[in-house]
Amino acid sequence: MPDNLFQQVVDAARALGVSEIEAIVSEETQALTRFANNAIHQNVSERSTQLSVRPVVDGRTARATTNRLDRDGIRDVVAEAIAITRLNESDADLPPLAEPAKLDDVQRYFETTAQATPEERAQAVAEAIRAVSGVGQTAAGIYSTDATQFALYNSRGVAASYRETMARFSITAMAGDSSGWAKASACDRCALDPVALARTAARKAVASHNPRVLPAGRYTVILEPAAVLDLVGQMFTDFSGTAIRDGRSFLNDRIGQKLFGENITVYDDARHALQSGAVFDAEGVPRRRLTLVDAGVVREIAYCRQAAALAGAAPTGHGFPLPNETGEAPMNIVIAGGESSVEEMVASTEHGILVTRLWYIREVDPYEKIFTGMTRDGTFLVEGGKVAAGVRNFRFNVGLMEMLSNVEALSPAVRASGEETFDMVVPAMKVHGFNFTEVTRF
Repeated sequence: MPDNLFQQVVDAARALGVSEIEAIVSEETQALTRFANNAIHQNVSERSTQLSVRPVVDGRTARATTNRLDRDGIRDVVAEAIAITRLNESDADLPPLAEPAKLDDVQRYFETTAQATPEERAQAVAEAIRAVSGVGQTAAGIYSTDATQFALYNSRGVAASYRETMARFSITAMAGDSSGWAKASACDRCALDPVALARTAARKAVASHNPRVLPAGRYTVILEPAAVLDLVGQMFTDFSGTAIRDGRSFLNDRIGQKLFGENITVYDDARHALQSGAVFDAEGVPRRRLTLVDAGVVREIAYCRQAAALAGAAPTGHGFPLPNETGEAPMNIVIAGGESSVEEMVASTEHGILVTRLWYIREVDPYEKIFTGMTRDGTFLVEGGKVAAGVRNFRFNVGLMEMLSNVEALSPAVRASGEETFDMVVPAMKVHGFNFTEVTRF
């Protein structure tokens, strides 16, 4: 945010008798090439800029946002935020604006991504389509390249800024009675290999052709990283001081207990080389590296400033923009991996199921952390240490505490992308006793 823009925010607030104010200005460029039926059918690009302001007046706060950054637009959004704030009830627990803190920096902005052209995306998509159509399949997916930058200022001297680029490529290869899928993301688009992803998806579609129907039941499963991400990733919003205070976390009365197997260790680490996102939160507090789970034992949780004060703890730098009902959550999950490859997991399995990804995941029991969902786009029978055939997809019903106590092997952790949750750094997992409840229609 240019200093003169924030100064205009401060001047507009002071003119209305308010001295405590926070402002966030953000600019995002999103470009997307979408394809289906082996052809590109959409290319869009959008640039948006927003200014969001939050005053604090006598224990009250509110937020107003505008995309008008001229003098009148700034004055109007400040006046709106102050008017809404003064209508709110006072909150005795509302903290004052944050004080400045020393912030480090990470390099996650790449011109190769920010300057990617529609022609470059189209060329990559065309090559990926050829890899799929060349084996008689139909490809669909997306290739996106985004650039984001934002700055956070407040009247107590906080001045924090961050910029990032992100490229994502996702492809589904469809055959007559089978499909395969692959997806990856990276801040530098040069780290993506769309053709390799397309070939992976095509191989899965070929290998799962003419799927067998297996009975429901408990199986040893090998979950590829995307499947681990979409299922295990469902639980981390509960690692929150606000969620625990509200009684909506499965960790209520369980912190310090051994809930998972000894081979399960989980961190929240915004500075990890495979992670993305700012190293400070929405109030400008530095994100601290947290050990959420250590050898199966729940150790630390995230705290925003307000939740920390109420719990008598130190803030960890995981707060969301105020006001909000969620409070905070760890957003840079890293599940420590092991040394077994997926191929080694398959080779060590006499009878089991290999799962590419999961979808339509829904929570059944919030406190016991039981979820249901379905497999898709590459589900395979493993027999005698080899992938023997594709199988019809299953619906599952699984408790995460039980599942993460039954992990037999872990692969090295990788950056994984899924559909249900934000990207994380996770391993593949071999798990025994995974409960498939029924066979799906497709």
